[in-house]
Amino acid sequence: MAQFFIDRPIFAWVIAIFISIAGIVGIQNLPVSQYPSVAAPTINLTATYPGSSAQVMEDSVLAVIERNMNGLEGLDYMTTSADSSGRGTVSLTFTPETNEDMAQVNVQNKLSEVTSALPSIVQQNGVRVTKSRSNFLLMLTFTSDTMGTEAVADYLERNVRSELQRVPGVGEARLFGAERAMRVWLDPQKLKSYDLSIAEVNAAISGQNMQISAGSVGALPAVPGQAMEATIIAQGQVSTPEEFGELVLRSRRDGANVYLKDVARIEIGAQSYTASARLNGNPSTGMAIMLSNKGNALATATAVKAKVRELERFFPQGLKWASPYDTSLFVGLSINEVVHTLFEAMVLVFIVMLVFLQNIRYTLIPAVVVPISLLGAFAGIWYLGMSINVLTMFAMVLVIGIVVDDAIVVVENVERIMDEEGLPPREATKKAMGQISGAVVGITAVLVSVFIP
Repeated sequence: MAQFFIDRPIFAWVIAIFISIAGIVGIQNLPVSQYPSVAAPTINLTATYPGSSAQVMEDSVLAVIERNMNGLEGLDYMTTSADSSGRGTVSLTFTPETNEDMAQVNVQNKLSEVTSALPSIVQQNGVRVTKSRSNFLLMLTFTSDTMGTEAVADYLERNVRSELQRVPGVGEARLFGAERAMRVWLDPQKLKSYDLSIAEVNAAISGQNMQISAGSVGALPAVPGQAMEATIIAQGQVSTPEEFGELVLRSRRDGANVYLKDVARIEIGAQSYTASARLNGNPSTGMAIMLSNKGNALATATAVKAKVRELERFFPQGLKWASPYDTSLFVGLSINEVVHTLFEAMVLVFIVMLVFLQNIRYTLIPAVVVPISLLGAFAGIWYLGMSINVLTMFAMVLVIGIVVDDAIVVVENVERIMDEEGLPPREATKKAMGQISGAVVGITAVLVSVFIP
């Protein structure tokens, strides 16, 4: 192998150039994170059952989903969790070799089989299927001097969260708040006095607050001479607390009616009050950004902030945002420190070789070999689906020692043959490589066996 490339230096340079290009392309496409992703593929299913306890959520929703997920291809194990706010999660962990995208498709197909068996309110809210990481990439907070936290959360849910969800690399944007909803606070004593139940109230609201299609007038087939056609617009849904208050719960033949306002306090509020946030002691609305399993931490955090700055132009007056928690800053600092160490190691190697070899030509050989080897390593990392992280960058620092070690052995042996036998560089290199090829492989194997653990 060595003789082949010694006789064909141009071909060797072409290969080196291709290795360098592949490494540069790999660096631009590699995800950046603090640590490598070693966890098995995990798919999360999140369901919401407002008003239910953790036990009710477990029995009527999570257990139904769990039973149907058994038998999924590549499924290793699953865990469930539920809280008193009516939120439950099923986490499905697959074996490491499972394709994450196919696992998500299989989970969604299995979920569709049992959707009809879930409570109607759970079906209306939907069961979300995500494959994002569980830890937060960054936290955004939104505060306003002119709007309450409920109004801010409603604006974010309708106008901001979906925009951030579409940013490349974002697995999930979780809002710690809720959009506005009509709140009906029932008075148990009044319900008892009118002999009404919760089921009757729910049935009255559902039956008198629905969107209906009233049809049209003059549509085909029409009577002869019909000259116009019009769609009938009927107001089926009510939208204000006053209109909700006029919903009839019970009607008697003597004309006496019981209205919703007679047994409840009605107001527009938040859909849920289970989460709240404060920034420096002031009421705020938080939004957590979670990275996708294959996302680039630095690029995603930068893109999210850029998107918020773009949307900031359309914010209501007085609405401001901040990012008090951002893990990408630590990731960037960690990678920069390792890059500085990498650069310092290359400079130190160059100086040491210049001092001990006393020959600028011999010193330039490792100075050229090391960058090409590192770029080749980045190309290999890209091909293997790994990421740029603290561990891989420290591995680069160790690689410099191995490459320089091999280069020193080759250079010193070539120099010895040239001095002792008077051979020109090409012939001396051929003879030197024939003598030390096995030694170079042995040195590399020994050092790698030390570094791998």
